[in-house]
Amino acid sequence: MPLTFSMNENKLRDQIADIGRTLYTRGLAHGSAGNISVRLDDGFLITPTNTCMGRLAPERISKVSFDGELLSGDRPSKEAFFHLALYEERPQDRAIVHLHSTHSVAVGCLADADPHNVLPPLTAYYVMKVGKLPLVPYYRPGDRTLAAAVRAQAKEHHAMLLANHGPVVSGTSLDGATYAMEELEQTARLYLLLHDHNVRLLTHDQIAELHSAFPS
Repeated sequence: MPLTFSMNENKLRDQIADIGRTLYTRGLAHGSAGNISVRLDDGFLITPTNTCMGRLAPERISKVSFDGELLSGDRPSKEAFFHLALYEERPQDRAIVHLHSTHSVAVGCLADADPHNVLPPLTAYYVMKVGKLPLVPYYRPGDRTLAAAVRAQAKEHHAMLLANHGPVVSGTSLDGATYAMEELEQTARLYLLLHDHNVRLLTHDQIAELHSAFPS
């Protein structure tokens, strides 16, 4: 008998698959790296482990309870635990995108990266969509102690960069989290292009004006 889901859950499964395919086609996701999740009333959906984002089957996307129990679908990403930690810390957020996108990972490998704010305020849209980007120290893939480090940053930030690993962005919608992730990746690319140049950054007054005009 085929699995059945509520209409809302079906739509979210389709949306995850569509966004995963878009990220993969655009080169922001590769192989089986990265994961996407969306919060539900009774748990959250997350992309399965060892699955290519470009070939997600909506009905096989994992559904996990807030206790970490698999409710339906394939075995979830081994990084589901830090999605859960972020949801617990940020109840207003409904979706999380985690990628191993090339330019963001490259910035997270730089020895001189500022751990409090990895990328400077290069553009207005980066300030508006991402804000400050703290660096989380390196943990091996699947190390559950990463959850505490993610939780600590999630108290004040919806985006963070895992050192030598990749960016994590949450948002009030899946589209919002995805747009912020794309802005982060493009800003990381800009940063690397400008790294050896004398750069004009947005000033504190300009940043304050953005926060006033576009409150989060």
